[in-house]
Amino acid sequence: MPPGQKQLLKRFWHSAAGFWRGPSSWRVWLLVALMIAVMLLQLLTLYGLNFWNRYFFDAIERKDGDQLWRQALLFVPLGASSLVLAIVSVWARMTTQRRWRAWLSNHLYDYWLEHDRHRRLRFMNGDHQGPEYRIAEDARVATDLPIDLVLGLFSSCLTAITFIGVLWEVGGALPLGAGGMTLPGYLVIAVVIYSVVLTAAMMIIGRHLTRVITESKRAEAHLRSVGAHLRQTGEAPLIADVSGGERRSIRAALDEVIRWWRAYCWQLMRMTLVTHTNGLLTPVVGLLLCMPKYLADTMSLGQAVQAAAAFVMVQGAFNWITDSYGRLAEWTASANRVASLLLALDEVERPGRATGIHLVGGTSLKTPAPEPRQVSPE
Repeated sequence: MPPGQKQLLKRFWHSAAGFWRGPSSWRVWLLVALMIAVMLLQLLTLYGLNFWNRYFFDAIERKDGDQLWRQALLFVPLGASSLVLAIVSVWARMTTQRRWRAWLSNHLYDYWLEHDRHRRLRFMNGDHQGPEYRIAEDARVATDLPIDLVLGLFSSCLTAITFIGVLWEVGGALPLGAGGMTLPGYLVIAVVIYSVVLTAAMMIIGRHLTRVITESKRAEAHLRSVGAHLRQTGEAPLIADVSGGERRSIRAALDEVIRWWRAYCWQLMRMTLVTHTNGLLTPVVGLLLCMPKYLADTMSLGQAVQAAAAFVMVQGAFNWITDSYGRLAEWTASANRVASLLLALDEVERPGRATGIHLVGGTSLKTPAPEPRQVSPE
């Protein structure tokens, strides 16, 4: 019975989490502390830029040249701080990712090569084809994306908490009619509804993405495996010398890769429809929601621009799932492939398994495999 999603992720984290423990892990946690500090400073800079928008456009509305000049000078340290923090953030994030990838890759190579497992693995049943590709590529994705996703989630939570307060204060209450009724925090309510609708649309459209990415990676690995087999055995030094059977196997593997590539392409096209539409609409929606109060002279131009910018940031924070859905699916697929390899290597060491290997005088002999049954697609 193939392992389930929960078992695969549990096996992956059982090995991958070793990077965050041990006597030398303090260096990693220092990098984590640096990334959190940078994130907080970036949030403070964004908060300052949000109010800078307000004061700058209020000065434009008043045609106040002196204030415009002061705000232009104030933008220099704010912009420089944002740039320096962004560069430091990239360095800390990529350094952590590089170290985690190196640690996990070394762990996988050691586990694969120890006790002759790399030779014995080929006699095992299960999903472990292309182990060298899984270690080189899937381990990279499985260590890069968690750091990106966790940092993104943490940043989104802080951004949402900070700028919801801005929306509530600057947006205020919306008058609903002559009876004096108002809707308090109407911009906050609007951004929550807008984000829920967008997230639901992305979840529905991209619900098959994980399976498509997993199958695409499997097909790519199978194509490499078939090509490597032909190269290693020397059966096809030139295409003209390849027999019909080998050529058909290559063609079938390539057709499978293209089929899943098309499925992946269609998934991304549908998801791009949602994300690109959101990118175009969100700033406009934020401004339109502020126009009734601006036209009624209860909100200045600077406040309208500030509130619209805060609307965009809160909406982006709420839609972390929407923005990260594709990367979550890609990480799940890669982590599953690494976990499947680890589970297969675990099985190599278990006695009494029907692996098709008999150890005679220290030599591994493969027993003849039964002929596969032909199963009708119906």
